Amino acid sequence: MTDNEIKEIEDRYKLTTPGPLKSLVEGRDIESGGSFIMTGIPDGEDVWSDKRGEDIYLTGATTADQDFIAHARQDIPKLIAEIKRLKSK
Repeated sequence: MTDNEIKEIEDRYKLTTPGPLKSLVEGRDIESGGSFIMTGIPDGEDVWSDKRGEDIYLTGATTADQDFIAHARQDIPKLIAEIKRLKSK
């Protein structure tokens, strides 16, 4: 992977909704209201805090798709950091 490819991925990530994101699936995580991705819950804040972002609702996504998208917001920066660390050796 080239440095330019890493930078392009990092640039896309930096434009996303602030995290962390959490996938909430109806029947698995919540009882009613539909499945959605909860956005931007700062550390120490309640899930109903007015400091978090708007929820993301996906149509046509599987539970696995929704979980992957939500986790990607936290996983991508970790992967980028590890790639940079390994390339610097």
